[in-house]
Amino acid sequence: MTALKKVPKFNTEDDERDFWSTHDATDYLDFSQAEETVFPNLKPSTRAISLRLPVSLIDRLKMLANKKDVPYQSLLKFLLAEKVDEAFHHVK
Repeated sequence: MTALKKVPKFNTEDDERDFWSTHDATDYLDFSQAEETVFPNLKPSTRAISLRLPVSLIDRLKMLANKKDVPYQSLLKFLLAEKVDEAFHHVK
């Protein structure tokens, strides 16, 4: 393995961005020593969609959400995510 180059000090984020856009990071960083990082407080990006559901399903969802004292759209996202995760675990 060749010796790694020293990462220069940058005065601004623009300087750093310009540098990395023209240099290969593998010349400066040993990625085999990288550790996984978790950012627990980041909110995932969301996208609005249009979804047609039977009125009776929406009414039942709203009643359930009311009993749980949560917004019905939040409950819908939770239930959908739960079922999608469950389906992924059953796919072979």
